[in-house]
Amino acid sequence: MEGISEVAKSKQQLIIEEWNGSSSTKLFKTATIFASPSLSIHRSGSRFNHVWRRVLQAFVPEGFPGSVTPDYVPFQVWDSLQGLSTYIRTMLSTQALLSAIGVGEKSATVIGATFQWFLRDLTGMLGGVLFTFYQGSNLDSNAKMWRLVADLMNDLGMLMDLLSPLFPSAFAFVVCLGSLSRSFTGVASGATRAALTQHFALQNNAADISAKEGSQETMATMIGMALGMLLARITIGNPFAIWFSFLFLTMFHMYANYRAVRCLSLNSLNFQRSSILLQQFMETDQVLSPEQVSTMEHVLPMWTTSWISKDKLLHMRVELGVRVSSLGHQEM
Repeated sequence: MEGISEVAKSKQQLIIEEWNGSSSTKLFKTATIFASPSLSIHRSGSRFNHVWRRVLQAFVPEGFPGSVTPDYVPFQVWDSLQGLSTYIRTMLSTQALLSAIGVGEKSATVIGATFQWFLRDLTGMLGGVLFTFYQGSNLDSNAKMWRLVADLMNDLGMLMDLLSPLFPSAFAFVVCLGSLSRSFTGVASGATRAALTQHFALQNNAADISAKEGSQETMATMIGMALGMLLARITIGNPFAIWFSFLFLTMFHMYANYRAVRCLSLNSLNFQRSSILLQQFMETDQVLSPEQVSTMEHVLPMWTTSWISKDKLLHMRVELGVRVSSLGHQEM
């Protein structure tokens, strides 16, 4: 919203100020007009600052940083870095997949390549439906864990694509397995992103945050595709360089994802955060803040932390919402 307000007016001097902003964010002065004795305009700030502010508005929510939670910036930085590594690796895996299908070979047929691609996509669609059926209601309460699992499954899918040329006799099985892994990624990533967007929104601006996240992802995609094409051209015909680059970027991708979810301090309660809160209250008579709880929360799936004693985790000893009809006589 741009508005022009009259600040001071007298017989000798007329001053008009121009402000830019909206009702939900802090206004800033953009120009001042002096109408006496002669008309003159004084612009606030340099032209570079004005252009930079306009560019920034395409990538951050309006009212930033006051309109988002403090963990928004570190999460978006690590999330953009992991996305960048993903798009670079996509070029390598896609190159291997097209080679395995037979692109560039005279013996390859169009109908054969089309059928293989159709089978790959069909497997992914069915996998996405099944994953939603079994885990759809669990994604919102465990957004951190499923966000991390989604990207790990995406890594597995890319690995399958890269392995597909090495197993021509089992090509269909390998690419279908990779498509199945990516289908889990699509469902889990989209659902958890919606939950995190609601967490970041402090001024009912979830739609604005989601739109700006799309702009950030688009920019990361373009940069990643350019770097990926350059890397694919450099490593073409060199399997060692391809695998080294892929594995290095995959390790960085996993690290960036872990750091991203570790930055989050969710203020909603699930089984694990509730048990941490209650456990600490019973032991110390203190109520932890969301930031303190987040540092104690396990973001990895439970089967990866089986070495932890279950006696230390209250949510693994107490099961909420159990049907009475499912209880045995001794349990009652």
